[in-house]
This record gives sequence, structure tokens and C-alpha cells, in this order.
Amino acid sequence: MRHGTKHKSFLERGGLSLLAPIALAVVIFDVLPAGRLLLTALAPGGVFDPDKALAALASRSAIRATWATLETAFFSTLLALPLGTLMALVLGITDIRRRRITSFLFVLSLMISPQVIALAFLHLAGPASPILNTLGLAPEAGSINPMLGRLGIILVLGLHHAPLVYVIMSAGLKRIPLAVVEAARIDGSPPLKVVTDHLLPLLRPHLMSAGLLAFVAGIGNFGIPALLGAPVNYLTLPVLIYRRLSSFGTGILGDMAALGLLVAVIAIVCVAASQILTRRGEVLLEEDAPLQPFWKLGRAGAAVEVLVGMVIAVTLILPMLSLFTAALVPSYGMPLTLSTLTLDNFVEVLARQDVTIRAFLNSLLYAGGAACLLACFAIPMAYGLVRLMGPMRIAATALLEISYVLPGIVLAIACILLFLKPLPLVGVSLYGTPWIIVFAYLARFLALVLKPVLAGMVQVDMAQEEAAALDGARIMRRLMDVILPSLLPAAVAGGLMAFLLAFSELTVSALLWSAGTETIGVVLYNLEEAGLASQASAVAIVIVAVVTLAMLGLNALGQYLPAGTLPWHVEMEGKMRVNVRQGGIPIRAQAINPRAPKPALGT
Repeated sequence: MRHGTKHKSFLERGGLSLLAPIALAVVIFDVLPAGRLLLTALAPGGVFDPDKALAALASRSAIRATWATLETAFFSTLLALPLGTLMALVLGITDIRRRRITSFLFVLSLMISPQVIALAFLHLAGPASPILNTLGLAPEAGSINPMLGRLGIILVLGLHHAPLVYVIMSAGLKRIPLAVVEAARIDGSPPLKVVTDHLLPLLRPHLMSAGLLAFVAGIGNFGIPALLGAPVNYLTLPVLIYRRLSSFGTGILGDMAALGLLVAVIAIVCVAASQILTRRGEVLLEEDAPLQPFWKLGRAGAAVEVLVGMVIAVTLILPMLSLFTAALVPSYGMPLTLSTLTLDNFVEVLARQDVTIRAFLNSLLYAGGAACLLACFAIPMAYGLVRLMGPMRIAATALLEISYVLPGIVLAIACILLFLKPLPLVGVSLYGTPWIIVFAYLARFLALVLKPVLAGMVQVDMAQEEAAALDGARIMRRLMDVILPSLLPAAVAGGLMAFLLAFSELTVSALLWSAGTETIGVVLYNLEEAGLASQASAVAIVIVAVVTLAMLGLNALGQYLPAGTLPWHVEMEGKMRVNVRQGGIPIRAQAINPRAPKPALGT
């Protein structure tokens, strides 16, 4: 009875007005860009003519770039999948020490922008490597840097996307009830057999999902192929699109829209398959405790810790050390000694170069402004999706994720097509202005910011809102007094996550920037292209410092956020309470964790 007339009057007090902003966001940020891209690719000039799109896709350069894209994405996935899965298992089921810091550092390598990682590996190897020259291990002068070309791209993509696999597999492990392991151990199964016979079969959908998402990430990656492939003319589709538009301008947008549509179709199909596999593989926890570390390593613990340390060293420490070394020498290729040690590169990019200073300020303004706007919008949007849309919430959320699923280079093309001509009624064009970059950030990261807020909104008890509505509180009062205090930490976390990814991104802004609107990702790429490797390394180190600080800020919010908000967060084991019926078979195991979020209503 309480959810009858009361629920109706609750909606009548202004709640339905929140559906309009949700519909507007879907249309502006997702339907219009995707529709404009599709229209330009299949109907250039307003006339349906798919032959032109097919001709663009059938060109020799497009076929070579498509093959290079699929090749590097596939083989890098074969590297990322076992490495990320191994790390998820080691950190999720063993008693290895320092699990939290290890998880943080591993995911940090994913959060650092791809062009920074590519630059780091480029400076790590080759005859001009400052580290190798300092150690006297540099190859013969004039030899080719082994990171350039197909193998280098595959290696760096695989290492960069291994944490993505780790995040997905860790989420899958958390969905497995502890009772599964307890029952297997009572039957006498050793830890290895528990993993192979019980855990891996349950994780198979997540494993396939992780592989698909790593493949999609490789398809849409621009920074790594641009820095490691373009110098030797090994071009993937995103790099080919960038080169064509940079060389020929907007006159070939129709052909580039066709190539972008190809990339988009591959990405959307793989992401949709990943979502289906993940949902089919979900295990309902009900009242059982989630999986806890159960494998005591004993004497093997030291060897496993060394192995994990080597993974962190290869994916993060060595690349960052190479950047730092390159930034401390006067000229790239010189060994680092007390006589060559200098901070001039940092002074140059942070105090002398107007373009670099402007780029830092632009990135802080564009990324920070977009993140703040998204954090503000996310709370009323999450409220409308959860409280008002009912079964339509799944469809609306899927539509809101279109721009996030699209590779960045494809979204950039869609934004150019959408804003190249002046806007109707106002007669103002956003092309060539900072607003087009901000719009792209809003469209790209809306789904990312909305995710933790939605998770928090599901857990808000409706009884408090209904009580406020019965007391005469209208929608804005309920949002401010009841909803906002509960969802503010999740909104702040989502905004920080968006800032973290947008601050140094290159894929979107590479096609949207103009004179005066450079972002720091663009400046980093241009410095490396101009041969100013030491200055580019100094910029990269500053970017890594900003990203690390943002992640530390997010980590400090971890205890106030819904479970799963922070991809690197590892819960520590709680004290276990096991109810055992006669015969010693556990019927329920529950972790006592005061920080664990309460279950969502109705679950």
C-alpha cells in the first residue's frame, strides 16, 4: 500500500521534469554525433551513396591500415590477457603482501595517457636511450630503436592494457561467493585445483569480456601507434585518419567518416558482446561473502612477490625512470652524470615556453571544467534514471554510453562534422574554439562519471524521499537535502576520474585543437615530433605527477564510495564468520567489514 498512492504523489511533485535533461543529454551527446557520422559516411552531400564509403574503405592505404589495426590489437590482447589475469589471481586469492599498493601502481600505468607510455618506452630502448647510455648498454649508434614498428606497438599496447584486463578479472573474482572455495577445500582440493576446476570456469565470461575490451582498446588507441608506428610508416586506422585530416583538411571528411565508421562498428560490436558475456557470467552473491584470499604461499611467497615486482617494474617503474632520466639531461641521448644533470628542461616547459604553459592551463581548464559540469549533472541524471525510468533505464544508460564506447578519433570526427558549420538560430560555429573540445570531453566522459553515481543512487532508500515529499518538499529540495549528501562522494569521484583521463588525453584533442587551444597532450606529441625529446619527457613527468595526485585523491575517497567505483581498490580480508551444520559442510560464510556498502534495496 505504501508504494501505491504515496509513490504516485511523490512523482507528481516535479520528479518527471528530470526526464527532459536525460533525453536532452542522450540526443546532444550521443544521438547527434553518431547520427552525423553515419549520415556523412553513407550519404555524403545529403544523397545516399554508400559506394563512396566502400571506395574509401577499399583503398590500398585503408586496407593496410585496417590490417595493421587488427593485427596490433589482436596480438597485444594475447599479451594483455594472461598478464592481467595472472595479476588478478595473485592479488585476489593469495596472501601476498602489499596488495593495495601493488594494485594502485599497476592500474596507475593504465591511467597514464598512452602517448606518455609510448614516449617512455621509446626512450627506454635504442641507441639514444639516456638510461642505456648511462649504464653503457646502449646499442651501436645508428641502429634502429626496437620499439619502432609493429612489434614495439604490440608490446607497449599489451603492457598498457594488461591492467584493463586485471580490473575486469578482479571484478569477476569479487562476484564469486566464498562458499565455492570453502566447499572445494573441504573436499580436499589444493589451491591450484580450486583455481583450475572451480574459479576459472566461473571466470570464463569475464575472461572473454576482458579480451574483447582489450581488443577494442587496441583498435581505438592513437597515442601508441602514432609515436611508435608513424615514424616508420606503419599506420593504424586512427593514425591514418589523423594524417589525412592534418594534410588535406576538412575536404575529405566524407572518406574519413567512412573509416571512422568502420572503427566504430568494430568497437561497438565488441563492447556489446563483452556486456552480454559479463551479464551472463554474473554470480549472485545473495548473503554469501565475496571471495577472499585463500592461497597461503608460504615459502613461494618471496618468488611470487619478485614476479609481481618485475611486472610493476616493466609496466611502470622502468618507463617512468626512462622519462625522468631523459628529462634530466641537456640533450636526448646524453648519459646522466653529475656534470650533465640539469633541471633546465623543466624550467623551459613550466616557466619559459608560452605554448607549454598555455597548454597546461588549457588542459586544467577544459578537463577540470568538463569534470565539474559532469559531476553536477550526474546526480539529477542518476536520480531520474533510477527513480523515474523503470525498465527503460537499461536502454537509456546504453544510449548514454555510445560516445564513451566510440574510439576517441571517431568522436572527434563526429564533433567536427557536427560543429563545422554555424549552429542553427545562433549562427555561431564551435569549430576551432575551446568549446568543441569541452563538448567532446562532456560527451566522452558522461557515462564514466555517471557510473559510480548510479551505483550509489540504487542504494539510497526511497522511504526518506517519500517522507520529505509528504512534508511538501518539492524535487529540488529533495535533491539537495536527501539525495545530494548521499551521492556527493560518488559524484566527486566520478568527476576526478574524468579529469584524470581528460587532462592529458590526445586522441580527441589531436583533431579538435587550433592555435591557442592546445592541450598538454597535443604539445607533448608536437615536442616529440619536433625532436625535442628531453622537453617532451619533462612535460610527461609533470603529467604523470598530476595523474598520480588525482588518483591519490580518489583513493582517499575510497571508503565513502560504492563498491567497485575505484578500479584499483583492493579490500583487505575481514574476520570470517562461518556457519557450519553437522558434518562440517559450510552453509554460509560472511565477511565482517564495517566499511562494506549496504546491499541495494530489493537485492
